[in-house]
Amino acid sequence: MRHFGHISPAARAGLFHREPCAFDAHSPAGVLSAALGATLYSPATRPALADDVCKQVGRGVVSMVLCLEDSIGDGDVAQGEENLVRQFAELSGRGGEPPLLFIRVRAPEQIPDLVRRLGPAVRLLSGFVLPKFTEKHGTPFLEAVAEAEAEPAAADALGGRPLYAMPVLESPDLLHLETRADTLAGIARSVAAHRDRVLALRLGVTDFCSAYGLRRSPDMTAYDVKIVAHVIADVVNILGRADGTGFTITGPVWEYFRLQERMFKPMLRRSPFLEGRAEALRTALIEHDLDGLLREIELDRANGLLGKTCIHPSHVQPVHALSVVSHEEYSDARDILRPERDGGGVLRSAYTNKMNEVKPHRAWAERTLQRAEVFGVAKADVGFVDLLAAGLAVP
Repeated sequence: MRHFGHISPAARAGLFHREPCAFDAHSPAGVLSAALGATLYSPATRPALADDVCKQVGRGVVSMVLCLEDSIGDGDVAQGEENLVRQFAELSGRGGEPPLLFIRVRAPEQIPDLVRRLGPAVRLLSGFVLPKFTEKHGTPFLEAVAEAEAEPAAADALGGRPLYAMPVLESPDLLHLETRADTLAGIARSVAAHRDRVLALRLGVTDFCSAYGLRRSPDMTAYDVKIVAHVIADVVNILGRADGTGFTITGPVWEYFRLQERMFKPMLRRSPFLEGRAEALRTALIEHDLDGLLREIELDRANGLLGKTCIHPSHVQPVHALSVVSHEEYSDARDILRPERDGGGVLRSAYTNKMNEVKPHRAWAERTLQRAEVFGVAKADVGFVDLLAAGLAVP
């Protein structure tokens, strides 16, 4: 699979200076963690889940979480588990390549139980999402993932690749000021001890808001809610460092989804190259409550986050379009990382609009090239709206 793989090769060639790389569940963890993109959540109880997964592949989704936790009722867990086993068997029988699939569980004991019940279809599973993660609560989950992967039948079906874990940081102990430092230190110890297994850390901002009876409006980003912004900053401070100790941290969920892709597809098919399309689409996005989402995606990246939790398909293409590296960013990153620049120094950017200081900007450049590998580099005259329009125009 690859980002923008759902559009034609000819369309990709017209958009990208450097196309996104291909990857699969066997790719290195560093590639997969950067490539998660818009991770689409779906309740595990959906009766046509296999059909849903295949449909989302056609929309450009590359990672999904099938949820047995907060998205379903307490009385529906057994039904959800049974449905997951059936739907994985259905997917396995269809062939083809699904997105990276993760299961969000409630308790550690579900993990080895589900892996056994999935049987050979576990080959389609990339890992588990671990809720309410703290050192005390989360370590048994991590140990359960390792136990499940070590089962001979599972190891054989997985073909030697690991089952990954994505802890969700959403505990009140992380939010409350008096317990935050100790909780973060404990989380850091726990995930460091299982570094090869932890693919990314996910932020549960809805739970943070819930602890104070808050809910942001579609006009506000998570960063406008100061109590939440402070937690995000502290999480990145401890767990997102660029010195080799950090992890990929993904952006919080956006709760609003009035935009429907079908509203734009007829327009895009009728006039794919007409002057003014970009402005029309930009206006439509703002009018349909995605202005807040677009601002939050930009702020996610500015604050050290990559990828995003999504609960509606209409969020996927904006996240991916804004994740593509611009030609200007790519040019700056390449200049900074040239071997002859190893000694440091300052240089004017090729776009002649900024200073590139080699040593302070090196970590940014390395991360930018990592993002360029999985999301691609846009051509110099291609912008966000062009990328979004191409993704939405697929029938």
